[in-house]
Amino acid sequence: MSDFPGNPPQAETSACDCFHCGLPVAEGSRYSVRINGVDRPMCCPGCEAVAGAIVAGGLDNFYRYRERSNERPDSDSADGRWAAYDLADVQSGFVRDAETPGESGQRRIASLLVGGITCAACVWLIEKHLGQIPGVEKVSVNASTQRAQILFAADRVPVSRLFAALAEIGYRPAAPPASNSEQLIQNERRAAMRRLGVAGLGTMQVMMFAIALYFGASEGIEQQFEQFFRWVSLVVATPVVCYAAQPFFAAAWRALGTRHLTMDVPVSLAIGLAYGASVYATVFGTGEVYFESVSMFTFFLLLGRSVEMRARHRAGLASGGLAQLLPLAALRLPPHAGSDGGLAEADFESVPTAALKVGDHILLRPGDTIAADGEVTEGESGVDESLLSGEAALQQKAVGSPVFAGSVNGDSSLVVRVTAAGAGTRLSAIERLVESAQLEKPAQVALADRIAGRFVAAVLLISVAAFVFWWQRAPEDAFWIALSVLVVTCPCALSLATPAALAAATLRLQELGLLVARGHVLEALPGIPRVVFDKTGTLTEGEPRLSHIQVLRDSVTEERARDIAAALESRNNHPLARAFRPWSGKLRASGLQSLTGRGVQGEIDGTRFRLGRADFACEGTQCPQPVSHPSRQGQWLMLADEQGPLAWFGLGDAVRPSAVPAVAQLQGEGLSTTLLSGDQSAEVARLAKLTGMADFTAGAAPEEKLSQVQRAQAQGERLLMVGDGINDVPVLSGADVSVAMMSAADLAQSRADAILLQGDLQALPRAFALARKCRTIIRQNLAWAVLYNLLALPLAFMGLVPPWAAAVGMSLSSLIVVLNALRLSRWQPAVEVPAATGSVATA
Repeated sequence: MSDFPGNPPQAETSACDCFHCGLPVAEGSRYSVRINGVDRPMCCPGCEAVAGAIVAGGLDNFYRYRERSNERPDSDSADGRWAAYDLADVQSGFVRDAETPGESGQRRIASLLVGGITCAACVWLIEKHLGQIPGVEKVSVNASTQRAQILFAADRVPVSRLFAALAEIGYRPAAPPASNSEQLIQNERRAAMRRLGVAGLGTMQVMMFAIALYFGASEGIEQQFEQFFRWVSLVVATPVVCYAAQPFFAAAWRALGTRHLTMDVPVSLAIGLAYGASVYATVFGTGEVYFESVSMFTFFLLLGRSVEMRARHRAGLASGGLAQLLPLAALRLPPHAGSDGGLAEADFESVPTAALKVGDHILLRPGDTIAADGEVTEGESGVDESLLSGEAALQQKAVGSPVFAGSVNGDSSLVVRVTAAGAGTRLSAIERLVESAQLEKPAQVALADRIAGRFVAAVLLISVAAFVFWWQRAPEDAFWIALSVLVVTCPCALSLATPAALAAATLRLQELGLLVARGHVLEALPGIPRVVFDKTGTLTEGEPRLSHIQVLRDSVTEERARDIAAALESRNNHPLARAFRPWSGKLRASGLQSLTGRGVQGEIDGTRFRLGRADFACEGTQCPQPVSHPSRQGQWLMLADEQGPLAWFGLGDAVRPSAVPAVAQLQGEGLSTTLLSGDQSAEVARLAKLTGMADFTAGAAPEEKLSQVQRAQAQGERLLMVGDGINDVPVLSGADVSVAMMSAADLAQSRADAILLQGDLQALPRAFALARKCRTIIRQNLAWAVLYNLLALPLAFMGLVPPWAAAVGMSLSSLIVVLNALRLSRWQPAVEVPAATGSVATA
């Protein structure tokens, strides 16, 4: 047995076992490390080096709190094999720039997989050890996914140093693609099912012997048979306590070691005391045995936690590990292939997805998963983008349409030009946002944890009081009544009430089109009275659309003028040219020439045309100077031939189809809406009137937007800001809750608390409604947990609840809370105002 102070039973080693990994130590071994004044045997130079590094770093308390022995370290952990991770190409998949630069402007975040994590003590050790490296600013480790996020100064700490530091203390660092978090979840599920199976089988078997003992006590049973049934019950119940209930003891020991009271403390006391008392009664042949109560209690508690674990995993799998959904390979067009003007599948070669670069052309066959973000250059097809937007209907894609990694091609082949690959895709950006959100603990969860900790202390005191009270009146019942009080009032339901509801609501909100990137969004939304909208790119599409055509010559129709303009703009990449793309292909132009800042010119059917600024279009013609455009707001382009002007084209920014119904729904729910824009006043006023917003501000610079929000906050008002541009970054950062469009600039998305996945503004009223429902569910759960304990405690104190019934009641209480929270995953919004089928153009 180990004499290390405070060392839990799971980590004990014999005198001939390695103190670090638990493997046998060869006779005559000279490897050892002095830990807390005692020389500890080590089996090999690897364990000696790892233990020595831990002690040298002042982290030897790790051995006090670990739950079991560590894995034996690799023998080559100290060599120079990590140098390859300093190469930029290698780092591209797991190292990214931090959101805010440091003094040197080189702060970066590395996301690593860390093999060998066995318990919370490992998390503590890794965070402390890496935190001692100069230049490492923050380390966050998630034990369930075995991932570590490290914020460090790249000019002071090479990435290879982080890998080497983890290897120094016996862990196996790797870049994220080397492992699959889903596999870790499956392993956890299998372990939980094994424990549940052992507890279930043990409960059924021990109940048979318990029935024999109950009937024997009333009908008379010979002492040797009674003692035989007790010993058999002891044998059957021991695996339930020592194996199935092991997580409760480990968690309780860890909590006590860190001086915190969690629900596992009273659970472990209840199981341990009941089992110990029953063993005493069996060995000495006196008193009652409660092996069936211990087994049943363990089984029901494991059943409740299994349901909670599945809900947690369901939410995690839906939002995490998204990049693993990408295909391993893609069909890429080699350079100079297809130069004859036609492309066939044989022209493409299969390459790893990681080899794709911006500018590559890839072939998507029906059913293929898209490997990178891109733009369609050939073909038309429906694409399933439900992974990103939650919308089940196929999105029709044609030449010029954007497609995104992780989407699935539908019924026809597409050729796509890659615009972003690897870590630059929207899918990877979403995954990074989710990882960042997982590091936060919402205030509601933290509050419930604090309440649960105080409640555990109260439960322990009440249990002691129950024991003292009944010891004076019925000593034979005192222990079992105190045990029932301990079990029946365990605050499992109280601690599950909030996180279970938030997990289900976050998952459902993503399915409805809003990705939550910060943990406080759901708890803050019900208290938001005002929603502030930016204009361009938020209420509008952010791209120019053809809104007006004014013909200047009777011999030309609107359709003819539009087709001529589309032919002239067919090869132009200017943003204004996109407004004419829906009509390209009807006419062909030759001799096309683009003049920066002026316009385009070309020849159609032997006639030369110009499109652009009025002075450019009229150059060399008989049109009067200057030429004034129509009085309507917007941007105007003139089309002219050799004889003079033919038509005016008015371009405007189309209002999102969902803008008007979304604002109407928000106002119908009692929320105030404000339009805050930097655009010209007349157009902002027109858009405000169109969407039904009486409160609007035009011509506001970025600092003025932030100033307005801060003034409203100073008066006690809480605001939600919706924006998309770089100019919206300050106000997005300053708002109580901020939402960025999926098409927003990367910097705007990084500052936002949530992302509108499909650009559907109607996801906002859905989010408010779901947040209110989530708050209701949380209150219901907390009320039920408190009410149950208030009702059960007096009954248990009076001796009316036996331990087995207390176990059933506590588990059922937890199950009710979890099942109530899971209702949020099936929540449906009320009937919505339908979005407009067409887009309304605005200047």
